[in-house]
Amino acid sequence: MKNSSLQNFSPQKILICQLRQIGDVLLATPAIKLLAQKFPQAKIYFYTEKKCAPLLENNPYLYKIISLDRKQLKNFLTELKFYRQIAKQDFDLIVDFQQLPRIRWVIFFSKAKIKLTYTPPWYNKILYSHWVNSLPGYAAYCKLSILRALDIDPQIIPPQVYLKKNEILSAQNYLKKLKVKPDNLFLTFDPTHRRKTRCWPSSHYIQLGQLIKKHHPQTKILLLYGPKERNFVEPIYNSDKNLFILPDKVLSLREMAAIISLAKMHIGNCSAPRHIAVAVNTPSFTILGATSSAWTYPKGYHYDIKLGLKCQPCNKNHCEHINCLVNLSPQTVWNALQPKLDALVLPTK
Repeated sequence: MKNSSLQNFSPQKILICQLRQIGDVLLATPAIKLLAQKFPQAKIYFYTEKKCAPLLENNPYLYKIISLDRKQLKNFLTELKFYRQIAKQDFDLIVDFQQLPRIRWVIFFSKAKIKLTYTPPWYNKILYSHWVNSLPGYAAYCKLSILRALDIDPQIIPPQVYLKKNEILSAQNYLKKLKVKPDNLFLTFDPTHRRKTRCWPSSHYIQLGQLIKKHHPQTKILLLYGPKERNFVEPIYNSDKNLFILPDKVLSLREMAAIISLAKMHIGNCSAPRHIAVAVNTPSFTILGATSSAWTYPKGYHYDIKLGLKCQPCNKNHCEHINCLVNLSPQTVWNALQPKLDALVLPTK
């Protein structure tokens, strides 16, 4: 830790930096709450990419969201002007969870007294006033651990999405239009991922859906998908249109969060929706390939499964065989999922 003494430090304006990805931004939300509790007098800003910003809306601890729209940064001079505008807002404290170039420029221009991050490589250390080694464990806990420099104890607390009542009502009405009834076992599936090393085969999701349906005949499963992913989920939907539900459009992040909040359980790949499920207090079950269990919230009804090959977790984006996913059979997944799902839907004796 560099310059570890921060006694009597009382910031008035705080900037949290986490540009992407959507799940990582969600995992930074516990820091907003802890910083607000430690420094109740401070206005807290959050700097993130435009695509991630919606999940931060309505957060009672946030004063302002600063969104980066890369489409508007047409050239380098435009970018520099944007970064300088952020830096000129007189922040006392900047907490950088990512150390990306578009964050480092803001750090460079800022006159903030405290510029805090995890231990950076030697060539970035000149930009920061303080750094701390991250602690291992749950991903959100790792982020929070750098707040030790501010005398904030890291805790295992869930990410949070603050939904409005009208958003929940809209999701309920949407499901009614899709003919989801109160007696249905309503689940969400997230079968897509841009990385093959994190994507369980779609044919496996079809078989898993049938195994669930056989055990719980009233099951309805809504398929989540993002931009340019509809073609991936259509074969799953077409395999059993009485079981699977395919939204007619890509749901916005907040629409997705509201719908997941109404599900009995969310099941899917290691992607943003699993973190959304935790954030809206919906049980989750994640099928792991290249990633580790560090992304699984370690409390409550949140589970994961992996084949357990020696190469797992590799955290690679490319693999010639992805045996960790292909050879993880739907029956194996169902054997692990069934007791956890039954505990949620079957009456206890």
